[in-house]
Amino acid sequence: MKISARNVFDGTVGAVKLGAVNSEVDIALPGGQKIVATVTNDSVAELGLAAGKAVKAIVKASSVLVLADGADVKLSARNRLEGTVSAIVEGPVSSSVTIALPSGDSVFATITHEGSIALGLKVGLPAAAIFKAPSVIVGVSA
Repeated sequence: MKISARNVFDGTVGAVKLGAVNSEVDIALPGGQKIVATVTNDSVAELGLAAGKAVKAIVKASSVLVLADGADVKLSARNRLEGTVSAIVEGPVSSSVTIALPSGDSVFATITHEGSIALGLKVGLPAAAIFKAPSVIVGVSA
């Protein structure tokens, strides 16, 4: 599978919480972190999502926010992957930020150049990748 999204995580469904229209899908990642996705009930059925199923969690870099020095910050976004800034590519408008996770995976974020400057981002700085559950696309092998 080739896609344009930069963040593709291999995981396992931990739980599915059915709602009236949408469901919450908990995805366990290697290393103990978790991603929560909100998908339609139709997608849950079509993809056969159930505890133990191997899945891919896909998130576009433009959907990822970067949080630095935010240990006490509470947010409504369900996904918060903690790591360390491992790379920054500064552009005049946008910056690409890579956050290395303890598992060895990386999260890629595309943020504004001004945002990168305001956060004082530097390689080695602890940071969190933040994204909302509806921003996660869940895929399964055919």
